Amino acid sequence: MTSASAWRSAARQLPLRLGVGAFFLNSGLSKRGADQATAEGLQQFTTTAYPFLGKLDAQRFTRALSAGELAVAAALLLPVVPAAIAGGALTAFSAGTLGLYLRAPGMRKEGSLRPTEQGVPLAKDVWMLGIGISLVIEGTIGHGR
Repeated sequence: MTSASAWRSAARQLPLRLGVGAFFLNSGLSKRGADQATAEGLQQFTTTAYPFLGKLDAQRFTRALSAGELAVAAALLLPVVPAAIAGGALTAFSAGTLGLYLRAPGMRKEGSLRPTEQGVPLAKDVWMLGIGISLVIEGTIGHGR
């Protein structure tokens, strides 16, 4: 990839990486010091879709969730992390939250993919999945040139 095309690629990615990276940074930091009740609530909700996570201690689960969000934030916000890697991290995390949206009761309207009011916070993760896939594609195609 030429220097000029690398700069164009970085410029195209900048708004996506900054916006989503800041979102993940805020979310990860807000969970860092979660109290016991908050940790138990997060874990209980998550286990409706992913029961195996119920085996973890609630505080440990919440710290791991926070660390995962902070890792995604770092991958997106640090320009030295290649687009394909940052996009892969974002895609994986977003796929997990969309799985929660699809599996947790009350998130979707009966017989539909349309979200209920309670499901909107998870349904909006579809745009993060799209951004992640776009970064993976751009990073992969860019390396092929």
